[in-house]
Amino acid sequence: MLYNLHTHSASNIPEVFEVVNRYPYEVIDVSYFSTGIHPWHIDTDKVDEHLAIIEQRLQLPNCLALGECGLDKRIEIPLNIQVEVFEKQLVLAKKYQKPVILHLVAAFQELKAIKNRLQPGVPMIVHGFSKNAQVAKQLLDNGFYLSFGKYLLRTPELSAVFAGVPEDRFLLETDTIEEGIADVYAKAALARNMDIDVLKSIVENNFKNIFKDGGMDRAGRAFV
Repeated sequence: MLYNLHTHSASNIPEVFEVVNRYPYEVIDVSYFSTGIHPWHIDTDKVDEHLAIIEQRLQLPNCLALGECGLDKRIEIPLNIQVEVFEKQLVLAKKYQKPVILHLVAAFQELKAIKNRLQPGVPMIVHGFSKNAQVAKQLLDNGFYLSFGKYLLRTPELSAVFAGVPEDRFLLETDTIEEGIADVYAKAALARNMDIDVLKSIVENNFKNIFKDGGMDRAGRAFV
């Protein structure tokens, strides 16, 4: 089984277990999903409505995570509004004990401060990681997981960063890329100079550790 932490398009491949992103205004048309308010898509007139939908969905057994949500300093939406919406979502993640899939751009210090203050007590995964080893270490030292996909395929120098991440702290994803999760696994195995079956076992264990309180396989059995 290949595990895809984060995608916006279901592949419907039997050998792939994927968490498909569905925003509050999108219908749930997939087996397993995450849901949250992306900082790019904050509509201040509809935040309360969207939060109510998210809270309802977090109670569903096939809703595996909150997200993607987070902070992005490179967009026009004021950071204080982003922080307010993000914190309200973390409160829900804590209440329903759901892992959080994070969109994070140039806001590590803010993320760290919010996590320390709110103490959500759930796994938090920075998806689409693309930065250097120093940033990776800061995130890892503060308890975050890292998910790799698009930039691992696109940016050669990221292979060395990925190779240095501890085995129990990474996941793989496709997000919006055209390539499949099998392509990401192949690149990841090459980057770590590792047999792909060994990599599959590592990612499976990490996925199950993060989502140990929820999730079912395609036959309806708990995957842990």
